[in-house]
Amino acid sequence: MRRPNLRRIRAELDLAAVRTWDDAHLKGGPGRVVFAGAPGNLPAGKRVYAVGDVHGDLEKLTALHAVIAADLAARPVEAPLLVHLGDYLDWGSDSAGVVGLLAAGPPVAGLPTVNLAGDHEQMLLDALDGDGAAATDWLHSGGEAALASWGMAADTPRGEWAGRLPPEHLAFLRGLALRHRVGGYLFVHAGLRPGVKVAEQTRQDMHYIREPFLSTDRGFGVVVVHGHTVGGTPVVRSNRVGVDTGAGLGGKLSCAVLEDDRIGFISV
Repeated sequence: MRRPNLRRIRAELDLAAVRTWDDAHLKGGPGRVVFAGAPGNLPAGKRVYAVGDVHGDLEKLTALHAVIAADLAARPVEAPLLVHLGDYLDWGSDSAGVVGLLAAGPPVAGLPTVNLAGDHEQMLLDALDGDGAAATDWLHSGGEAALASWGMAADTPRGEWAGRLPPEHLAFLRGLALRHRVGGYLFVHAGLRPGVKVAEQTRQDMHYIREPFLSTDRGFGVVVVHGHTVGGTPVVRSNRVGVDTGAGLGGKLSCAVLEDDRIGFISV
């Protein structure tokens, strides 16, 4: 697991100037999702809010939830769903706060929620289960900040980590879903391996894959909505939608809004 080049990532985020939505709410207005044609479809009456990688940025997550709640109140729909695409931990200052918020139940009143597992959660769980290499990878991938948010120093013995995590936080991390499908979309943390049926995809790929997933134009039978790979703005391709825009690394936290045959984004 290579440590991300934070300077390069932040420079790319600074250069990104594409507005993904009308951000009037940041100036005191209500805000408005700007829609375009989507690569997939949802059945009538359904809407999905798919949130990218949070990485310990509780402030942005609560702000995004507030905007989602306002959008849902302004544009009610029969069957809404909130999906968090994983990577709640590391880099940012409050991994414990993010996990605690999501472990407490749906964070937006009246909005059913699905929480997926990311590679950062998997690294921590592997470490807690005794995998020393995973522990080292996790510490070098922002895990020190996560430990600090739970009140532990970086040199806290690994054998003590599980006992120092609140039981409800550990239960949440162990109960995360691997993938979730709605209509023509499959929600997964990292992506899928081209040429492999969805039912036969490995956990390793769904948590970690980048290539050849990112560069393929091959169809998967569904449009894959994912995080894991940072971009300055969300990415829309014919076979995938990427919504990791660098929260926890100085970038924004983004959410794809999917309904009918259209897509919009909220970024805070």
